[in-house]
Amino acid sequence: MTREEKAQVIEALTAQLAENPTIYLADISGLDAGSTSNLRRACFKADVTLSVVKNTLLAKAMEAADKDFGDLPTVLKGNTSIMLSETGNAPAKVIKEFRKKSEKPLLKGAFVEEAIYVGDDYLDTLVNIKSKEEVIGDIIGLLQSPAKNVVSALKSGGGKIAGILKTLSEKED
Repeated sequence: MTREEKAQVIEALTAQLAENPTIYLADISGLDAGSTSNLRRACFKADVTLSVVKNTLLAKAMEAADKDFGDLPTVLKGNTSIMLSETGNAPAKVIKEFRKKSEKPLLKGAFVEEAIYVGDDYLDTLVNIKSKEEVIGDIIGLLQSPAKNVVSALKSGGGKIAGILKTLSEKED
């Protein structure tokens, strides 16, 4: 690979790092062609982009990016695949589901909405992160709950009052 080609790859990687709020680094070495193909299919279905990168080029792209990757460049050893997604927990779910059948991929590290996770131990934590849409849905549900309670109380209270008035009017006759 010539210097010019490397510079183009670094530039493209830097752009990808800047555009994506969720970046996972995984080790998929040792997977055979069929397993790798299945992993790519699972990533595609989950709207996750998977690509194999050279560690030195990714390290240079991380340096050039506007984001602070903290200790994440320290995991760039051996084979590294990068998983990019708009949803914070999508790559973690893909990895966890795929590991039911295989020992790989191993999570090397992740950058999710400014938070940095280094090591495979964080996989369960990352799976449980809620997406922005899920959090908004929870908030809307919480906000609607008191209003629904007030409306139902008024409806039931109105029915009781109407029943009492009806009973009283019948007694007067």
